[in-house]
Amino acid sequence: MASSVIHMCVAKKINENLNCKFPEKMLLLGSIAPDISKHLGESKTMSHFWTRNEVEDIDCFIEKYHENLHHPFIIGYLIHLYTDLLWNRYFVSDIVDNDTITLLDGTKIKRDHALYKKLIYNDYTNLNIQLLDEYQLDLSLFYEEVVIPEIEMDEIPVEKLPILVDYTGVIIENTKVNKDYVFNLEQIKSFIKTSADLITAFINELDINFKD
Repeated sequence: MASSVIHMCVAKKINENLNCKFPEKMLLLGSIAPDISKHLGESKTMSHFWTRNEVEDIDCFIEKYHENLHHPFIIGYLIHLYTDLLWNRYFVSDIVDNDTITLLDGTKIKRDHALYKKLIYNDYTNLNIQLLDEYQLDLSLFYEEVVIPEIEMDEIPVEKLPILVDYTGVIIENTKVNKDYVFNLEQIKSFIKTSADLITAFINELDINFKD
């Protein structure tokens, strides 16, 4: 899964691409919302609309929340799901081949889930500070009172979103500059741009009533 900061960068870039701009803070909140499940010790199956193969079912989400697609929180949520879909289907496949991970220095190691997760999350932490600077994210979301969206969802407890915001804020505060292991800033920037362009085109094709 892409990191919270990557999700927010993609959401901001999409907002810049769209003709109809969404309120950024609520859009960013929606773009990290699905990950509240892991902070509550729950499975991602519901929050991420996973199929049996743990693939995000974008069509299912749109069918269920079509009437709310004009809401920035729901669009942010959709952006999260689509970004994870692209991350797992295309980006990670460039890193893992035949159960082997190729590090930036060319080292090849047999894929091990625990090690893979450790390396990826080390990179997330190392890259956060660079991404925050590069994309000038509005971080007021993490030090102002969280505005709970007036949206009812079966997949996540919307009223508990402040827990997610607190956890994510701590992660951002603990960013550091260190060695990158699996991917670097330029690779992530390329992923963000490509994802933003693809998802923007997808959103523009949706029948969204922006009058509400």
